[in-house]
Amino acid sequence: MTTSSTPPTIDPGAALHWERLPVLESPWLHEEVARRMEERLPWIRLQPQAWLDWAPLRGGQEAHGRLLARYPKATVHVHEPHPPRIEQLRAQWERPWWQPARWSRAASQFGLPPDGGVQMVWSNMALHAAHEPLEMIRQWHRSLAVDGFLMFSCLGPDTLKELRALYADAGWPAPSHAFTDMHDWGDMLVEAGFAEPVMDMERIVLTYEQPQRLLAELRGLGRNLHPQRFPGLRGRAWHAQLIERLATHPALSSVGDGRLGLTFEIIYGHAFKPTPRIRLAAESTVSLQEMKAVLRQDKKNSPGV
Repeated sequence: MTTSSTPPTIDPGAALHWERLPVLESPWLHEEVARRMEERLPWIRLQPQAWLDWAPLRGGQEAHGRLLARYPKATVHVHEPHPPRIEQLRAQWERPWWQPARWSRAASQFGLPPDGGVQMVWSNMALHAAHEPLEMIRQWHRSLAVDGFLMFSCLGPDTLKELRALYADAGWPAPSHAFTDMHDWGDMLVEAGFAEPVMDMERIVLTYEQPQRLLAELRGLGRNLHPQRFPGLRGRAWHAQLIERLATHPALSSVGDGRLGLTFEIIYGHAFKPTPRIRLAAESTVSLQEMKAVLRQDKKNSPGV
């Protein structure tokens, strides 16, 4: 299988712009998804000595704190795709040397770890907005040590299905880019070198009393990255029409009690990095890291060793 590096319904320029917008706090939905993803960690016996938190400013700052408490002795690497956010994290998270919390755990390392430097990669609600998702997955794979594991979550294709129905009925362009199915994510994980990917999903329906509150929530969760989205700003008349349609469209009002409902499909996945398989051709080059990994695995599996 060969997967396109850029999804057809994501505009790379719009995706990069979204990455660079300021983040004041993590969205409520992201924190809730992170909490549910953390509940899956007891399934995995490996206790990481080092782990990577991928884009935690938007992915879940409260979740980051819970993971620090779960793995208090582990080194944590923190990666943000937009460099100025690293300085924001330093200002928010680095504790003065005289505070006891600084003594009780290793200081955070800001930036990507060395290849093979962590036993867990944690990515919450980032993958669905990536304009090069396969490259992101490959970076996760490079960061992991052999037998390390990936935990991630993202939005699935049923997300915003009510809003899509509203826009289609109005003859408007799609309200968001298309979200990838969990089976396709599984294929990409395998293509990137992961083994034993396990995927599952759930649907969360959020309800709102007013269309304005619904729109405010959506602004914090993401942007429309579709290349065929509206080409420019809409006026007040269009906004008033959108509010009216949100308040009356049957797809959103089907939850009853006068509230508006919006579906979010949440995909959860985890996978392991296996020992690399080395196939020698007539002339081959094998990295020292790959050779050491194979030798360590062979020694571990040898009887009497």
